[in-house]
Amino acid sequence: MTEIARGLEGVNVTTTKLCRIDGQKGELVYAGYNIYDLAENSTFEEVAFLLWNQRLPNAAELAELTGKLHAERELDDLVDRVLHEIWNDVRPMRTLEVAVELLGAQDRKSSDLSNAQLKQTAARLTAKMATVIAAYHRLRSGHEPVAPRDDLTHAANFLYMLTGEEPTDLAKRVFDVALILHAEHEMNASTFSAMVTASTLSDMYSATASAIGTLKGPLHGGANEAVYKTLEAIKTEDNVKPYVDDLVARGERVMGIGHRIYKTTDPRAVILEQLGHEVAKTSPDRWYFDLSLKLRDYLAEKLEGKPLYPNVDFFSASVYRMLGIPSDLYTPIFALARITGWTAHLLEQYADNRLVRPNAVYEGAENKKYVPVDRR
Repeated sequence: MTEIARGLEGVNVTTTKLCRIDGQKGELVYAGYNIYDLAENSTFEEVAFLLWNQRLPNAAELAELTGKLHAERELDDLVDRVLHEIWNDVRPMRTLEVAVELLGAQDRKSSDLSNAQLKQTAARLTAKMATVIAAYHRLRSGHEPVAPRDDLTHAANFLYMLTGEEPTDLAKRVFDVALILHAEHEMNASTFSAMVTASTLSDMYSATASAIGTLKGPLHGGANEAVYKTLEAIKTEDNVKPYVDDLVARGERVMGIGHRIYKTTDPRAVILEQLGHEVAKTSPDRWYFDLSLKLRDYLAEKLEGKPLYPNVDFFSASVYRMLGIPSDLYTPIFALARITGWTAHLLEQYADNRLVRPNAVYEGAENKKYVPVDRR
């Protein structure tokens, strides 16, 4: 009997120099650098360069990339007009998907798949996706979009455009680290869908739109918003036990707990939990974080002998809430970070392309005879 790899689990589809994950040890490495080292010392801009070039930049290269990101932050007139038209009718991830396609429609060099042009497109998408998300939120909140500032980092500028106020130093750093943690994660579902699209030699914008559509699902990027909804449903620490007991009795899972790859704690969750403790010291919304801790601890007690560990989505929900970010923007922010990983994988795909065309095993009927419609 032909072996079927459901969900392609355990199937190696390519080689990469971008990311290594050891799910047994809880290791995550970007182009040779451990995620703990990057989270402690690096910036999102440096990590973007690392993923696009497989090395960290020197000072001049970092300044050049930062300048490119600054130059691409403003929205084109068409995208701005469309956002003003659709904000009331379209959800955030769909808005981002539409905006990316519009950016591609206006780029006359979108079909240029040279490495230099692809890197320019990657920087353009990284810069503009942040502005799109912030502008969308401002419009639906009854305000005009806030123009980007060139004196702020990518992370700080996003928070500024979102709220109209310059974030605190702590908020800047926490959000910058959150973007680093979400920037890349090897061959996940959205990265694979982007590669499938690119393998046809479609352009980087279409491949990115494919990735956004994939990330939108609650089993992938949408899990962080689902965690927030779980916390909202529990409401108080007294409700943790009955909520979890009922969930387990129904055979349902707690979103944000467990991971397809990690068989121990996701290292990104470890870092976010540490940051959460810092933010909680001054946040009026710290109860979301405290409730997350209680939920994690009781679930471990409930499922003793069957350890399920938090993944990156589990603590990102409460950390983002404490930063004042609405829950339905959690997944778009995931995309805002992961665009660097998506485009890095696309650079590899275009450089050594082969059309992705797997097989399927047929199990349907055979030898049926056609019957004209008037005799059926």
